[in-house]
Amino acid sequence: MRLVRWIPSVRRFATAISCAGVFLAVSPSAKAQTPEVSGSYQCTQAKVKGKVYTCNAAPLILKNDGHFELRGWEGTYLVEGQWVQLSDSLTKARAKIEPGHRIVLRYYGKHGWAEMTYERRLAELGKTSLI
Repeated sequence: MRLVRWIPSVRRFATAISCAGVFLAVSPSAKAQTPEVSGSYQCTQAKVKGKVYTCNAAPLILKNDGHFELRGWEGTYLVEGQWVQLSDSLTKARAKIEPGHRIVLRYYGKHGWAEMTYERRLAELGKTSLI
């Protein structure tokens, strides 16, 4: 007898949860727009122990499908605000997106803290130029 009294309440609760789920799925997302960062970035300078060097390292390639390549390191990337999170199964790194189509990657290497500045390149009819 008591179970019969609970069935309408359970039914209303299930209907309310279902409606809330549909509302959340259909409503527009309030997530901030992320900049389009996919492309090839050429290393323009390196800073190690406070000294600035010209850089001739391999390019940072951010692919449209969320994968990246950097000096043999491959994995996925995710844009979070003004940061690009690079990761594979073992390693994670964050690079900052800066004005002028630049990505600055800071990491701790064998010579201490290093900062690599990459600038976006545009391939056009066989020519490579900065955007």
